[in-house]
Amino acid sequence: MKRLADARGAIHFIAVHLAQLRLRDFRNYARLDADFAPGFHVLLGDNAQGKTNILEAVYLMATLRSFRGVGGAQMIRHGAKGYFVGGNVVGRGDHEIKMYWALRERKLSLDGQAVKKLGDYFGALRTVVFCTEDLQLVKGTARARRRFMDLLLAQTQPGYLPLLQRYMHTVRARNALLKQSRQGGTDEGALESFSAELVRFGNEIIRARRELAPKFSPLARLAYRRISNNAEELRIEYQPSVRNDFAVELAQSRAREKNFRATLVGPHRDDLQLLLNEKSAAQFGSEGQKRTLAIALKMAQAEYLAGIHGSPPILLIDDVMGELDVKRRSGFLPLLEHARKACGQVFMTATEENWPSELGKDLQRWQVQTGTLKRF
Repeated sequence: MKRLADARGAIHFIAVHLAQLRLRDFRNYARLDADFAPGFHVLLGDNAQGKTNILEAVYLMATLRSFRGVGGAQMIRHGAKGYFVGGNVVGRGDHEIKMYWALRERKLSLDGQAVKKLGDYFGALRTVVFCTEDLQLVKGTARARRRFMDLLLAQTQPGYLPLLQRYMHTVRARNALLKQSRQGGTDEGALESFSAELVRFGNEIIRARRELAPKFSPLARLAYRRISNNAEELRIEYQPSVRNDFAVELAQSRAREKNFRATLVGPHRDDLQLLLNEKSAAQFGSEGQKRTLAIALKMAQAEYLAGIHGSPPILLIDDVMGELDVKRRSGFLPLLEHARKACGQVFMTATEENWPSELGKDLQRWQVQTGTLKRF
């Protein structure tokens, strides 16, 4: 976040925002060049016109992933060889982002320089997305909740992503050795070496996740109270696969590893337990409670990032207002109000004007129709 002094010497802050977005052959956009100011942007249009595709492109620049859970091939416009997504980020150090993806070619550059380490790239743009896929945080497998923790840590701790990459590389290498037992035995020396690395990297990941939980949990609990109107009490509990000593538990699992030919203990098996009134939200929660909880987790993510970095992340809200009743919408307002006061940036999609009336005077409206974007 930039600091600017006015004539009286007072310090003002400028939140990070996406100033320009460029798309080529991305989803249903053959070509798009759009400039955005800070503030609230509402993308209006019928279904299947390309509203969510714009949010997906912004999220892709921030995380190098689609929030829809698809690979690069699915994001290429029909008939094209590859897609280009680029943009200019203004705020704490202005940045130019360019990425190109094709089946046989991948390019990613930041400020004109090819990105060699993802740890150097993360943080140029920070976003939090609210979408229907968020339900998987509650209903889905532990992998979705691990990814949620890992993204939050990658967005706030510069060394976490390289650490996670080294750990997962070690898991894959160790699993490859365990699978070799089918061909007549495992290289015990190599296995011990990878086991030592696994424990070293894994203990650091466990420590980071364990420290995150008590900081993040109160924010999620408060967000759930706001949206649910104090209907239930939320409790979040980090559940590491390793209970005590990683090295000991890894050694104790060797017999089972030989049967499964895979590493069965470690942070790649962690989970985040979500409890409503001390009962599993996934097992006992209603659909409304699960949806409320998913939104609360994302609200807490946004507030946590704002607290760490001093400015709000860009919020990408994919027709969430249409899923909330009046009471739940009012609980969502404090997050939007905080973004407004901090001069943050919000992108919302909608098929009709169903957002809270409190936001009406500040909105910048865009019409989305068959892969075109126009201001009105």
